Amino acid sequence: MNSTLRNKAIFVVVILLICVYGIIGLPKSKDELVKNWNDNIKLGLDLKGGSQLVLQVQAQDAFKAEADQTIDRLKTEMQKDGVTYTAIDRNDPTRIEDAETIEILIKGVPVDKVAGLREIVNSRFASWNMNSVSSSDFKLNYKPTEAGALRKDTLERSIRTIENRINGLGLTEATVQQRGGSKNESEVLVQMPGVDDPARVKALISAAAMLSITEVKGGPFPDRAQALSQNGGVLPLGTIVVREKVRPGAQGESWWLLGRNAVVTGRDLRNARPSQDEFGKWETSFTLSQDASKRFGRFTEANINNKLAVVLDNQIFSVATIQNKIEDSGRITGIGDQTSASDLALTLTSGSLPAGIVYLEERTVGPSLGADSIRDGLMAGIVGVSVVVLVMLVYYKRAGINATLALILNGIILLAALAYFGAVLTLPGIAGFILTIGMAVDSNVLIFERIREELRNGKGVLAGVHAGFDKAFVTIIDTHVTTVVSCAFLFAFGSTAVKGFALTLVIGLIANIFTAVFISKFIFDWELSGNKQLTTLSI
Repeated sequence: MNSTLRNKAIFVVVILLICVYGIIGLPKSKDELVKNWNDNIKLGLDLKGGSQLVLQVQAQDAFKAEADQTIDRLKTEMQKDGVTYTAIDRNDPTRIEDAETIEILIKGVPVDKVAGLREIVNSRFASWNMNSVSSSDFKLNYKPTEAGALRKDTLERSIRTIENRINGLGLTEATVQQRGGSKNESEVLVQMPGVDDPARVKALISAAAMLSITEVKGGPFPDRAQALSQNGGVLPLGTIVVREKVRPGAQGESWWLLGRNAVVTGRDLRNARPSQDEFGKWETSFTLSQDASKRFGRFTEANINNKLAVVLDNQIFSVATIQNKIEDSGRITGIGDQTSASDLALTLTSGSLPAGIVYLEERTVGPSLGADSIRDGLMAGIVGVSVVVLVMLVYYKRAGINATLALILNGIILLAALAYFGAVLTLPGIAGFILTIGMAVDSNVLIFERIREELRNGKGVLAGVHAGFDKAFVTIIDTHVTTVVSCAFLFAFGSTAVKGFALTLVIGLIANIFTAVFISKFIFDWELSGNKQLTTLSI
């Protein structure tokens, strides 16, 4: 055996060992082998069973939050430019369909200051259109193009946040994506293989974790009606009434009057983690970003002896008196146990949802469906491969063994790639796997027929084999590249199931080029290396 063949043999063995290690590792027992297989070859929801949730993102919440931030900035800019007013407030759309109807109403602007206000809006608030209501009152409406962009951004941020939270729990096989169809532009599909009790995940996802630290304007009050009655039955401008979280053993409820615009929000957090106080009770500590620290420091320094409320998901967790300047950190108490503190830290660090969510559907898929699908898929694969191998052996004789070995290695490489990439195998993925086998056989047929043609034209065995591989190579590359391009479009625009099919097929096609061209050629060279005078070939 020459050195070139020896090096090729070593290379093939190394590739084979790497693939086997990726699939089953180094098992010391049968149980460990099964465990490694299950850990490395991840199954999708349709095969493994699990839970599926359909969520609806309440886009109107994002529009209201955007309007609140605009009001806060607008007040600062108007004060800076000397533009006076009597009141600034917004409306309160409650449905997704009405999100774009958000508007900010500015009242009592002097006539001589109107031009200044218009300049502020046009130059510094490009997302809003300004319209006159009267000579002194004006309203700002969100521009249609900006509204569409905000809707899209809200959905994308919600998907990223939900992914971060689920992945933080270790559910790396879960998929989160927009539900298809133009009518479902605010809906998100969450699939969690292997999760048959999604209660904790559902609670973690639905926790909007919309944190705000807000100035207390009044309270506590025993109920909402009492809070309103203290102010003539209406809320003072720029305030909201929020209920405090009821503690175990507490007597009755407590309601507080808070400023609508928060001093800092969840977007200002740099980090959050579970911790324990001096009495061993669990809490969640957080650290603010540099910009928020400065802003929070200025506010607390100017409001010593006033109260602040920590509000999470429209519920007050704690109310504290500002005793000195506070800058870069704080804590949320009254959490409960360690799991609750950890979950809250996770939701805060993964990012606040830009809007609330509503559950439209919850479905649990039993593992029996997955077992049936796997059994039927394996049976179809075994029958298909067996028939293909039998035909190759009968029709191409000893050369059929060459094709069979390349086919087996192709399957091993495909499984190893799925394991190393952490890809999830679904039922459409099995279909792609089986189609890959057909493509692999097709490549061998092209090569073998070219070799037969060269032999019929009078070439020797060695020359015929080399010419057959060389001439079939371009055709194989052409067919594979065409299929890969088609798979790229399927992956870019298809659903999760279609993407699984496309990914598996692409990996299989890449493996097939290696096995059909390199491995098959190596086997022929190995067989022919010991007999240079061979005049016939079993093909």
